[in-house]
Amino acid sequence: MTLRPSLAAAALFLIISACLPAAAQSVRSLGDFRDWSAYSASEGAGAVCFALSKPQDVAPTPDGYTEAYLYLTHRPEESVRNEINLVAGFIFAPDTPATLTISGESFDLFTEGDAAWLLDPSRNEDLAGTMRAGSQLTIEGTSDKGIRVVETFSLSGATAASRAISEC
Repeated sequence: MTLRPSLAAAALFLIISACLPAAAQSVRSLGDFRDWSAYSASEGAGAVCFALSKPQDVAPTPDGYTEAYLYLTHRPEESVRNEINLVAGFIFAPDTPATLTISGESFDLFTEGDAAWLLDPSRNEDLAGTMRAGSQLTIEGTSDKGIRVVETFSLSGATAASRAISEC
């Protein structure tokens, strides 16, 4: 059985992405790196550093689509490094996995609500390395309406953003 990342951490990212200017006192920008941005924040469990990017393309755009974000996160106090999390901008079909692909290499994701995480967290480092070497990342998942949605993210700046959060 896969351990799911803390919902508190996922909620923190949703709040930060939704109201970053208002949360500026607790969130510190580490810089913008082409298509990625890096931040550090404090929460009850300690420091959280993360890089994020928005998709360049969503096809087809599902009904009710909001905003999507892909996160690469470090939570040192929990010994978590290079955790990938997608906030898809739509609700996934229940009990339906998604697939993340970079340069022909695929990684399975589990989904819950509008979020997805790497199914096998022991592959976090592999995925982070593949991201640093790639130029584009796609995530394919099924919406709760049964529509297959592909979100495409640029990896331009992902390496620099990853370096920025490595100090966390």
